[in-house]
Amino acid sequence: MTATDADGRDAECRVRLPASTLREYRRFSLYNSPYPAHDAGCAIDLYPATNDGRSPVAGEVIETRTVRAPSKSYADDEEYLILVDVDLDASGIDVESPAQGLVARVLHVQPSVAPGDRVGVGASLGSMVRSGFFAPWVENHVHVGFRRPSQHLHRAGGSVPIDVGVDVEPLPWDGTGTVIEVGETYALLDAPAHPASGERFAGVGATTAAEGGRETTAPAGRVALDGGFAHYAAGGALGSVSRDLTGETVSFLGHPVGARTDRTVAWRDVDVLANGDRITGLSLFVGIDPSFGAKLVCPDWECSVGERVRVTVRDSDDPIRLG
Repeated sequence: MTATDADGRDAECRVRLPASTLREYRRFSLYNSPYPAHDAGCAIDLYPATNDGRSPVAGEVIETRTVRAPSKSYADDEEYLILVDVDLDASGIDVESPAQGLVARVLHVQPSVAPGDRVGVGASLGSMVRSGFFAPWVENHVHVGFRRPSQHLHRAGGSVPIDVGVDVEPLPWDGTGTVIEVGETYALLDAPAHPASGERFAGVGATTAAEGGRETTAPAGRVALDGGFAHYAAGGALGSVSRDLTGETVSFLGHPVGARTDRTVAWRDVDVLANGDRITGLSLFVGIDPSFGAKLVCPDWECSVGERVRVTVRDSDDPIRLG
């Protein structure tokens, strides 16, 4: 009998997305959301280069439906769910017990497909939409989670953990950069710089510390951070790490920011500062674009293109928590 956890999730199952699929998107994030679908990295957000919502799996569409989203002034009230019976071989997906099957749950795409249609990896499912599940600083993306066919397919929580079939390179960063883009709620920096080849996946780097507080300097002690830091409760520590870092302290910009359990990091109570002013936080992801840069979440902080910024972290008695 298959073991399940409190959410009805197949506790022994992990889905591994292949590198060939991930390279079809500019970047991805497993943790950059406050919603329970992303808990423990059980969903992935994929960011295409256009507004075409392209499928990350091959298989047969078994259902499309319209659902309600939280009401936000900048977003649509309607959201869409597309369920795809996954063809594992055609999708290049590895999963424990493949005979049990797998269903992909796709959100944020207004479907141009219907039940009974077959789709391939990279096929258009429709145009991406911006619903109330989005924070205003988050760009349009395809949200994907996976479940066994016997699970409840419409619940927000309960999908199985997702592994990515790529190594993630931690990018060293001293916290400084120049503003290259400004929006109403964010500012984008030109640093850290992505490896020039643009062939490797990379994220903003952090270090881990062994028990007792001694910081490690070997490659196994470096990780890439993923998620909303630190305005969401937790984020991820990703990379080609060669040993179990569960329980080790994660440090960012020279400051302890959380403890890692597997790849999930529960953020400590910290503030993120830009030039000494508290901002909401950082929106962190993994990217393959030659242009990278950290995204500052700063709806109440003014800056301009060309401005030099230094990001720092400090302990806080009243941290910003959005979810």
